[in-house]
Amino acid sequence: MSLIPVTILTGFLGSGKTTLLKRVLTEAHGQRIAVIENEFGEENIDNDILVADTEEHIVQMSNGCVCCTIREDLRETLADLAKQKKAGALNFERVVIETTGVADPGPVAQTFFMDDEIAELYLLDSIITLVDAKHGNQQLDQRQEARRQVGFADQIFISKTDLVSEDDANHLAHRIKHMNPRAPQKRVHFGEVPIAEVFDLKGFNLNAKLDIDPDFLTDDGHHHGHKHDHKHGHDCGHDHADGEACHHPHHHAHDDDVKSFVYKSSKPFSATKLEDFLGSMVQIYGPRMLRYKGVLHVAGMDRKVVFQGVHQLMGSDVGPKWTPGETKISKMVFIGIDLPQDLFKAGLDQCLA
Repeated sequence: MSLIPVTILTGFLGSGKTTLLKRVLTEAHGQRIAVIENEFGEENIDNDILVADTEEHIVQMSNGCVCCTIREDLRETLADLAKQKKAGALNFERVVIETTGVADPGPVAQTFFMDDEIAELYLLDSIITLVDAKHGNQQLDQRQEARRQVGFADQIFISKTDLVSEDDANHLAHRIKHMNPRAPQKRVHFGEVPIAEVFDLKGFNLNAKLDIDPDFLTDDGHHHGHKHDHKHGHDCGHDHADGEACHHPHHHAHDDDVKSFVYKSSKPFSATKLEDFLGSMVQIYGPRMLRYKGVLHVAGMDRKVVFQGVHQLMGSDVGPKWTPGETKISKMVFIGIDLPQDLFKAGLDQCLA
């Protein structure tokens, strides 16, 4: 049986997850989808809303998903779904997990890497995060769960932009981009999202065919077509010489604990030094490292090396060959909670061949 793709749908309370999911389920895409709903509390109203118009298989998990206890419950649910599919009792091609609005997506994502049985049955495709334009800034200010949801995302949809001004929407989009520069953003209206932007995004795919988005490390914040005071602090994503930082006299308008920083170098990495360094950083800072990803130029290799991780779980794979004339440059992005950027950058400098 081929691996079953899984999409994790997350976002803070009221961001429009159920609206988006309802649209996905009712769209004429010809796919059968099993939905795992994890709502906080005794009554799951969303389930009644979804079941009314669809014939999809929906599983309720009303245990709240506010800590790592989700992992065992989710593992059992996924194993049971696969067992029923194999037996012919259920017919579905993919799974969508809708988390509760106050969930940290980390433990959910880790389930697909830490359990051998689940890893042999399912393929985590991507984490999709919805952000409510009307209340997003306040939620990001006050709730770490909301900041983590943005940090983990492979794709971000900003909802309810019709309720705010264009400037406010741009301001929120820029803030989110600063927190997670690797996740594409799109503004959505009442869940109107093309199915191609929800499924098969390959946000977690680490194979030789992986085509890294060439813009996922582009300069951040200077091409939005609007003016504001939302300046960057220490790291802005500008191109600099190896190890050189960018110093602005300004500070970011929001002191989010979830931040991103980029490392670039035209010098090749020593594979052994880099492996040792990243391994030690993951041991120390893993719980605070939400997502990290990169395309690496490694000494002695004619192929790109692609790596990424979630918390303490890190993996790498050999990517496509460097094309003739292509500038060989390593690009890495780290998204985490109060990570020591200077320590990471200094350590990475020491790993260059």
